[in-house]
Amino acid sequence: MPVSEVFDHVSGNVALAARDLAHNWHPCTQMREHDARLPMIPIVRGEGAWLVDADGRRYLDCISSWWSNLFGHAEPRIAAAIAAQAATLNHVMFAGFTHEPAIRLAEELVRVAPRGLERVFFAGDGASAVEIALKMSFHYWHNRGRRERTRFVSLAHAYHGETLGALSVSDLPLYRAVYAPLLLQPIVAPSPDWLDAEPGESAEDVAVRRLQDLRAILQRHAREACAVIVEPLVQCSGGMRMHSPVYLAGLRALCDEFDVHLIADEIAVGFGRTGTMFACGQANITPDFLCLSKGLTGGALAMSAVLTTNRVYDAFLGDYAANNAFLHSHTFSGNPIACAAALATLAIFRGEPVLERNRALTARLSERIAPLRDHPHVSGLRQTGLIAAMDLVADKRSRMPYPGAERRGLRAYLHGLQNGMLLRPLGDTLYFMPPYCITPDEIDRMVETAAEAISAAVE
Repeated sequence: MPVSEVFDHVSGNVALAARDLAHNWHPCTQMREHDARLPMIPIVRGEGAWLVDADGRRYLDCISSWWSNLFGHAEPRIAAAIAAQAATLNHVMFAGFTHEPAIRLAEELVRVAPRGLERVFFAGDGASAVEIALKMSFHYWHNRGRRERTRFVSLAHAYHGETLGALSVSDLPLYRAVYAPLLLQPIVAPSPDWLDAEPGESAEDVAVRRLQDLRAILQRHAREACAVIVEPLVQCSGGMRMHSPVYLAGLRALCDEFDVHLIADEIAVGFGRTGTMFACGQANITPDFLCLSKGLTGGALAMSAVLTTNRVYDAFLGDYAANNAFLHSHTFSGNPIACAAALATLAIFRGEPVLERNRALTARLSERIAPLRDHPHVSGLRQTGLIAAMDLVADKRSRMPYPGAERRGLRAYLHGLQNGMLLRPLGDTLYFMPPYCITPDEIDRMVETAAEAISAAVE
């Protein structure tokens, strides 16, 4: 049944959608598809884990609105902090000026981050954070007189954003192919994805094997490499590919051995998603750069941060005439309102047993998705913390995918919408990444609806 049939009696949704499509150009969207079969859905408010459209229809936000919402939509403590700050100071440029919300936020981030990250650079979104980390790493080696270092090592299936620098170290043809002439060429290392295990291999065995591959790459390219960039534990946009913490520990050791930086892109996986505050914590490592966004403000406002070490920071100090300062700027860097939202978010972590509750929700999710392992068209059921995923396949034994033109994932998405669930897959990879305020009963309903969506998609 087309989603449009749900809205046949609706005037509010239809009217707002028409006004939207008259002017707006939406991200990651073939705009021609927003027709009667796949109408635009106008959302007028959020309530915890739920989104409500103009007709009052409710949708459980099973993917946290692109992985950003932590504690629910319209979370009252975050909303109150935003309102209070907006009434005091909404913005001041962050060059030559500062303010207490940014000072407090930097202090709090340093407090909760892996030990040794002492410096914070604020920006507006995740891709910008990656751009900053890449530029800082390159500029560090430039300032140290190592100007042969101009390249980056990234992983197969990586995704780090869609600005040109971030896209340069991404490895998804869907996003990269058209812009290839504009991009840097990274050195691509194999992904440690545990679904690539050989018969008899564990996730840890895959990690060790891929570390051997990376060692060979660094032996050839370390002198020209600035950094290795990685999405710790879960490569999200690349299909929710997951790897063992053993890979992170080995990666840190290799970067130390070959004297290259380690950039950890925790934009999607930071702030409790994987079971620890930061995914790097599961390997007890400290990267040279930690990129944060999305959940930083609880998903309420756009903001990002790059944390780095005093060693990196010190390389940019000197006389004005030396021209070695990091001359990278964002108008809204350190915005006070965004800082207030982030501080309210971190206060929730500080005042409540968030990670403990998440572990209970993780166990519930694991229990509920387990029966899907036996579905004849589900392959690669996997979970890291409150992130779980599976692939819709034509043949389970060979993991042969459906032809892309059949768009089985879209069928699952449509079924979810018809039944009050926002389940937006990655191609034919169906996944869950719910807000932390989701209840056990809502997890049950989410998985039950997803199971029905899978059946509808493969019939």
